[in-house]
Amino acid sequence: MLKVLAACGNGMGSSMVIKMKIEKVLKEIGVADFKVDYCSVGEAKSQAGGYDIVVASKHLIHELDGRTKGELVGLDNLMDDAEIKAKLGVLVSEEV
Repeated sequence: MLKVLAACGNGMGSSMVIKMKIEKVLKEIGVADFKVDYCSVGEAKSQAGGYDIVVASKHLIHELDGRTKGELVGLDNLMDDAEIKAKLGVLVSEEV
């Protein structure tokens, strides 16, 4: 199972939106077995180690350096489905 964590500054609205976008993209690219969680970057610092991919905005992702053996994905635009699909598509194809 692919485990993905979406993180934002406060762990409220934008991380929930990113979570839903990630779920949509994973379905579109044919990933059947996945789980997507969301939280603040502060919470992600202690949780990131349990995930294969951690997604956050580019200006926050550096805070998670060294906290997971998984992949860190920094997004320029959290609302851009095409960017999410492009970045996750590369990582997911590597895992298959």
